[in-house]
Amino acid sequence: KLLCLLFPTVRQFTANYLEHARAGLWEDSRAALKPLNLNSRAHILDVGAGSGELSTVLRAESNAPVTCMDADKSLLKTTASTSMLTPVLGDAYQLPFKQNSFELVICQALLVNLQNPAHALRQFADISIDHVAAIEPDNRAVNVASTVESEVSVEHRARTAYIAGVETDITLGSQLTDLFSATGLQSVNTRTQYHYKVIEPPYSETEFNAAARKASGRAISEKKRELQRVLSVNAYDQLRNDWRAMGREVVNQMQSDSYRRTEVVPYTVAVGTVSEDM
Repeated sequence: KLLCLLFPTVRQFTANYLEHARAGLWEDSRAALKPLNLNSRAHILDVGAGSGELSTVLRAESNAPVTCMDADKSLLKTTASTSMLTPVLGDAYQLPFKQNSFELVICQALLVNLQNPAHALRQFADISIDHVAAIEPDNRAVNVASTVESEVSVEHRARTAYIAGVETDITLGSQLTDLFSATGLQSVNTRTQYHYKVIEPPYSETEFNAAARKASGRAISEKKRELQRVLSVNAYDQLRNDWRAMGREVVNQMQSDSYRRTEVVPYTVAVGTVSEDM
């Protein structure tokens, strides 16, 4: 209970959100995973595995069995039916494994959602024989292009305020080398993987729903607490109004099949060696 008070648990997400946020990250190229030496691993742990997006990739690139750990039991149901993927319920701050249980402990888009990522990394190192790795985004460096003229500027305003107001560091991808070194991991190797998200006709149901959320203002309302930590009431209301107006234009363009949007999110892939004195 004391650990829970000192290090609050990861922010919770639905399976649909995780699938949308991570879908396609490793579809085009997996070259950035090369430093992980996946073929040499005997057992891999994916911490914060969610519904298994990264675990499935790890299993495809390695002959090793993959343990998928997450604090949300409902998300692990997806991995339970997949061969060589073993779901385990657990918390990133209190890993339910003995020392030296795995050759590689890895996470994807987890540290950006933790209030104390350094503590989690030390836990990873404690149960790893060889290496610890993380794949994390830098949400400050997101690049957006859109046929809706106002979308880029309005999203930039919202993203900037959210980064300042959220309680975790969602730009952590750009700082992984320093974080790994500060926690005692050695010989840190990093590569960059770009996540391209393209919306164009024919639009999916998920994309129509996302446009409706913009037009209704729900996407902003759900982040009200974080945004109002840095925005005045008037500034928040103005942002929400501008967001809804932008969303209505997105819906209008989708109805005529003229809407196009591209988003590029840079992810840093970092791997470090566990030192003998950790």
